[in-house]
Amino acid sequence: MKKVILAILGISVLGALIVSLLVNLCLIVSAGDRSSGNTRRFHEAYHSGKHKGQKVAIIDLSGVISYGAPGGLNMADEFLAKLGQAADDDTTRAVLVRINSPGGEVTASDVLYHALKKADRKKPVVSYIQTVGASGAYYSAVGTRHIMANELSLTASIGVIMQSLNFQGLADKVGVASLTFKSGKMKDMLNPFRPATDEEKTYAQDLINETYGKFVGIVARERKLDETALREGIADGRVVSGKTAAREHLIDATGYIEDALAKAKELAGLPADARVVELQAPFSLAQLFRIFGNSPLEKIELNISPRSARLEAGKLYYISEMSLAR
Repeated sequence: MKKVILAILGISVLGALIVSLLVNLCLIVSAGDRSSGNTRRFHEAYHSGKHKGQKVAIIDLSGVISYGAPGGLNMADEFLAKLGQAADDDTTRAVLVRINSPGGEVTASDVLYHALKKADRKKPVVSYIQTVGASGAYYSAVGTRHIMANELSLTASIGVIMQSLNFQGLADKVGVASLTFKSGKMKDMLNPFRPATDEEKTYAQDLINETYGKFVGIVARERKLDETALREGIADGRVVSGKTAAREHLIDATGYIEDALAKAKELAGLPADARVVELQAPFSLAQLFRIFGNSPLEKIELNISPRSARLEAGKLYYISEMSLAR
C-alpha cells in the first residue's frame, strides 16, 4: 500500500513539475511578445484575391479603444503594432482599417489618429465602418485617406464625456462616512461621497470643452468642413447612420467591405484581383492556457459589446453614449 501511495505522490510531483515548466515557458513567450513592440510579426491570413505579390492588408479596430491595464491585453498597442507592420512592409501597397468600435479613451484615440495619419503618408489607408465607428473610432478614422461605411452603420458621435457616481445618499442611509485628506481643494474633485462644488463643475466642463475643441477642430480640418457649422449642428454628440454621415460629408461614401477594398486597390494602383490578407495575432501558449481553464498568468477580460462599456471615474472618453446602456 505504501508503494502505491509513493507512486501516486511521485506521479503528482512529476505532473506538477511539468505544469510548472509549461507555465514558465508560457510566461517567457508572453513577455517576449510584449517587449518586442512593433517588431512583433502578425500572421497574414488569406482573405481574397488571386494576384500574388503586392497586396492589401486588413487591420481590425474593434472594441473599446483603450491602453488597458499594464501587463494585460493592450488593444491600442496591438493595433499600432499591426499598423506598423503593414506600413513598413514593401509588399503591402494599401491598408484597410475595418472598424467596429464605439470609441474609447481620449488619449488612445488621438494616438491612433496620429499613427493612421502617419501611415497614410507612406501608402493609402482606407477606413471602413462596418457596424459602429463612433466618437473615438471616428476620430481615428479621419486620419485616413478615405472613409467608407455601411449605410446602416452608426458613426459620428463627435463629443467628449466624463462620468462619476455620487454615493452620498446611500452612505448616509447605511451610516458610512468618507474621510479624505488632500493637498488642495481640487484634489478629490470626483469624490463620490460628496456633491461637486460649482467651481469643480465649471473646471470639469472647461476640461471637456478643451478636449472637445481638439476633436471638432480635427474633424473640420480633415473633412474640410466649417467648424462653427459643425459645432452648431451635427457635432453635438449624436450618432448618425452611414447614409446621413455621407450626406453631411463626415465620410466619403457608403458601401460594403468589397467596395472599400476596391477603393483601397484603386488608390494603390493595384489590379482588381490583387491579394487581400488580414493581419492576425499568432497563436501563443498563453492562449492555450486560457482555453483549457484558469490561467496561472494574469487574468485578461475584454468586453467589447456596446452594453459592456464601463467608464472609469476621472477619465475623459470619446465614446458613444449608446455604448453606456446597461
